[in-house]
Amino acid sequence: MSDTESCELPKGELALRVYAMPRDTNVYGQIFGGWVLGQMDIGGAICAAQAAGGARMVTIAVDAMKFHKPINKGDEVTIYTRVARIGRTSVSVDIECWVRRRTTGAPLFQIKVTEGRYTFVSVDENGTPVEIQKK
Repeated sequence: MSDTESCELPKGELALRVYAMPRDTNVYGQIFGGWVLGQMDIGGAICAAQAAGGARMVTIAVDAMKFHKPINKGDEVTIYTRVARIGRTSVSVDIECWVRRRTTGAPLFQIKVTEGRYTFVSVDENGTPVEIQKK
């Protein structure tokens, strides 16, 4: 399927928007997977902290990850998140990474490039897991 054939829309809330910069590319001009994982981690942590009432959250696991298409230098990268599960001390977040190709010229056209599920745990200032306070 080409970049222009997708009719799927992002699921969740917009958590983060950044540009893929040249310093984050491999020798082929595409963005390193680790950079993408980091952006998804940031967006997921924002979502998890909000779901846990502002608690300090740290990443405990990347439970699933799938790369669909590459991200190119200059692409506008957006991270969408939604809470999958809230446990006693943890929050699991489904995360989608979408891009707007700088070469398409279509301002509203986005392509899903990566998706995954991250789990975050609520911790105190010493890094000890603490129960999430339900509202």
